[in-house]
Amino acid sequence: MTINWYPGHMHKASKEMRKIMPQVDLMIEVLDGRIPFSSENPMLAQLRGDKPCIKVLSKCDLADPVLTQLWQDYLEQDKGVKTIALTTDLPERMMDLLVLCKQMVPNKASSVKNIQAMIMGIPNVGKSTLINHLAGRLIAKTGNEPAVTKMQQRIKLDQGIVLLDTPGVLWPKLENQHGGYRLAVTGAIKETAVSNDDIAMYALAYLREAYPESLKDRYKLAELAKDDVTLLEMIGRKRGCLRSGGIVDLERAAKILLTELRAGTLGRVTLETPAMMENELLAVAKKRKLQAAKKAAKELKKSGIRS
Repeated sequence: MTINWYPGHMHKASKEMRKIMPQVDLMIEVLDGRIPFSSENPMLAQLRGDKPCIKVLSKCDLADPVLTQLWQDYLEQDKGVKTIALTTDLPERMMDLLVLCKQMVPNKASSVKNIQAMIMGIPNVGKSTLINHLAGRLIAKTGNEPAVTKMQQRIKLDQGIVLLDTPGVLWPKLENQHGGYRLAVTGAIKETAVSNDDIAMYALAYLREAYPESLKDRYKLAELAKDDVTLLEMIGRKRGCLRSGGIVDLERAAKILLTELRAGTLGRVTLETPAMMENELLAVAKKRKLQAAKKAAKELKKSGIRS
C-alpha cells in the first residue's frame, strides 16, 4: 500500500514539537485501543528521550478487553512508560489521567510549577475528545474526519497541568504495509487513499481467523467462505447490495462491513497483537537489510563503471 499522507502542515508540526521539547516534562500519546502498534508514532521514541510517557489506549469500548490488557502489559515493559485504557462512555475515568500525570512527575506535582505535558496522537484517534473532557469545556475540535487539529495550542487544566496539544502527526514513510491497512480499517486514513473493497477484504482475512463467530452472528452466515472476495460477496447478498443481474456491489458491501466494524456493531475487536507486531518488525528489518544490500551493490557497480 502506497499512501501520500504527509502534507506540509504535518511536517511543520513535527518541527514545532522538536522546538518545544526542552520545556516538556511528560509525553502523552493517544493510541487507538484496537491498533495500539499501528497507531503508535515511531517518531515519539526519538522525541521523548528519557522523558516519562503515558500511552492512552482510547476507544477501548470498541476493543477486545483481553487483548487491551495484553497490550498494556506489553507496553509497560518499556522504562518510563505507563498505560491507561479509556473510553468516551466513562468520562470520569478520563480524569484518572491527570492523577497519573502527577505520579509520573512527582517533583513538579509537589511544587507550585505546572506540569508541562505534550499530548500527541495520529488523526482520528480520539485525542480531541479526551482534551475536551479533561478541560471540562469545548476546546479541541472533534470529528470523524482525519486531521481535524491544525495547529499547536496550550490548554491549562486543573491540578497544575498544562497540555501542549499538537496536530495529528503521521510519518513520512510507513514501512509496514499491515499497519497501513489497519489504519485504513479503523478510519485513520481518508477513504480516498485506498479503495473500500481492498480495505474490507484485508479486514475480513483477519476477522475470519480471529473473530469468526462475530462475522457469522452479524451477517447470519452458517459458514465462512475461505477466500475474502467470496466472503464479501456473501455479506453483500445478505445486505441486498445487488446490481442488475444479481451481481454483488462489492464497494457497497465493503462500506457496510467497515462502517459496522468501526462502530463496534461487530463486537469488541482488536486488529493486532504484540506477537504479530514482533513478527512484522522482524519482516521490516529484513526488508531494510535487503534494500541496503541492493543499494550498496548498485553503488559498487557505479564506482566500477566510473573507474
